[in-house]
Amino acid sequence: MVSNSSNSIEVNNNKKQKISNSMESNAVDKYGLCFPAAGTLKRKNETDEEKEIRLKQLTGAVTTILECLGEDPNREGLLKTPERYAKALLFFTEGYEKDINEVVNNAVFEEDHNGMVIVKDIEIFSLCEHHLVPFSGKIHIAYMPNKKVIGLSKIARITEMISRRLQIQERITKQVSDVLEEVLQPKGVAVVMESSHFCMVMRGVQKTQSCTVTSHTTGVFKDDIRLKEEFLSLIKH
Repeated sequence: MVSNSSNSIEVNNNKKQKISNSMESNAVDKYGLCFPAAGTLKRKNETDEEKEIRLKQLTGAVTTILECLGEDPNREGLLKTPERYAKALLFFTEGYEKDINEVVNNAVFEEDHNGMVIVKDIEIFSLCEHHLVPFSGKIHIAYMPNKKVIGLSKIARITEMISRRLQIQERITKQVSDVLEEVLQPKGVAVVMESSHFCMVMRGVQKTQSCTVTSHTTGVFKDDIRLKEEFLSLIKH
């Protein structure tokens, strides 16, 4: 009987642990990194010496790429290119070193504002994770406050943190929404992103005028069609 009781307690504890795990945030994990890729935490916490090692490894990798392209890395025009590109690539992906909690920096305030808040035309740059070429455009973000507002610049900073990684547009659109949901617990969030992808412009179908538009809505923006239409109308002006 004692054995059965112990087994029952263990099963119940396992169930509680599974429930607890399922309730963990998808937007702001325990490290505040927001959907970290493998190695993200290591890069964020590395020392100056480790950063130098990373830069040297990446520089060597770029040299190898140049050689594979049939180029001579030792010719005058390319002598500094491997290191320059390595530094540029680390900058393009510096979102891996950002922390949501540090980005928001407690800039959430109690405020009884009952209308939607919109920040539109935020310029956005990212690297396509499929081809490692850029895509860029604008993102428009709205939320309906629920007794709390966030510093306006933090919305742009959250967007930058999420986009400066190897990404796809669809994921950026949803992740921005998820983070605002987590940080503010608003009545709803709406995000629209429009961008041009160089993987469609420089290669493949080579359509230079194509524009990809993605959207994600939650809460009142999803349930109230008139509110959603108002948001879409306001971001057009």
